[in-house]
Amino acid sequence: MVKVGIIGYGTVGSGVFEVLDVNKESIAEKSGEEIQVKRICDLREFPGDKAEKLITHDFNDILKDSEISVVVETMGGTKPAYDFVKASIEAGKSVCTSNKELVATYGAGLIKLAKQHNVNFLFEASVGGGIPVIRPLNHALTAEKVVEIKGILNGTTNFILTKMSREGSDYATVLKEAQDMGYAEKNPTADVEGFDTCRKIAILTSLAYGKQVDYNDIQTEGITKITKEDMDYAKALDASIKLIGESKIEDGSVYARVAPALIGREQPLYSVHDVFNAIFIKGNMVDDVMFYGRGAGKLPTASAVVADIVDAVKNKDRHITTIWEEDKLKLGDIRQYKQRFFVRVPESDKQDAKNSFSECEEVKTEKVKGEFAFITAPMSENEFDDVVKGLNVINRIIVNF
Repeated sequence: MVKVGIIGYGTVGSGVFEVLDVNKESIAEKSGEEIQVKRICDLREFPGDKAEKLITHDFNDILKDSEISVVVETMGGTKPAYDFVKASIEAGKSVCTSNKELVATYGAGLIKLAKQHNVNFLFEASVGGGIPVIRPLNHALTAEKVVEIKGILNGTTNFILTKMSREGSDYATVLKEAQDMGYAEKNPTADVEGFDTCRKIAILTSLAYGKQVDYNDIQTEGITKITKEDMDYAKALDASIKLIGESKIEDGSVYARVAPALIGREQPLYSVHDVFNAIFIKGNMVDDVMFYGRGAGKLPTASAVVADIVDAVKNKDRHITTIWEEDKLKLGDIRQYKQRFFVRVPESDKQDAKNSFSECEEVKTEKVKGEFAFITAPMSENEFDDVVKGLNVINRIIVNF
């Protein structure tokens, strides 16, 4: 029997306990051994909970227990999570985590440490919740040179943008509704400003190219400036607006970015709605593959963590190779990357806009008055900023079709 310790008995941690309990027979069959939670470390008490008697407030009760060979970290953040994970690995225990901030910041170093101690550091649930994407990227697509990764990686923002599009509501109204329904945190900054998506695309890019991508180097823009008027124009273009995390290699440089983008109906990400996530990967041989499902939530995320536990059990005497070196990957300057922009200016700036841009494809909708909206020719962000200096730009969105 394999004994497991869980650090953090919140939404995901309690979900891991539930999945291991409810599916214990099938999990034992697939892993080759029965898996049982022995200790759960949390600062709180959980009277009446099925795991009540397993709770400890001292991490050392897990760390120093020689029977516990797999540690699950679901507490979030980097402090003290990093110290707990590092100590667990050094004690010869494999670690499975859903903590995207931890993985994005320390992933390469923790993989290296796990290799030194012949254990495993596994993090399938850190990107895409219940969507299996880390394992396929690390194993099933090893014959590929990844050309592009593009994804809707945050369920909260996708829910908000979907509701704005369908109901014609403004951002503030839908955000409050999302908070009331439990889809958005009381402080939604990490989601709506794109930071959550940024960490996830940093992890995927690091794995795709085998070197450390610092998420602080990725230009990140959230959805707080998206308006119901933007949604009206998107419908006129037969497009949708999604918060996209993407990275791609071009002319030997890797570019990465997080920003709202107009997605055309012919693109797979167009029809990904509500809290669902999707990750699109292009390889130089396999071409396009896409992973779709619930990108968050208690049980979907917990299911991915438990899949890692099973992997750790099946490989308890062998380190699973993951190519992610600590050497930093220098990203190309995304501000020099050429793309088209959707732009809105007051009607009074119409002629100036036409004079400023060599190509100017007008976008019209009867629902918005007093504006001139258009799509530019491909240009870099630096070039765009130079051209619009004399214009009163209401909003601009990247065009991804």
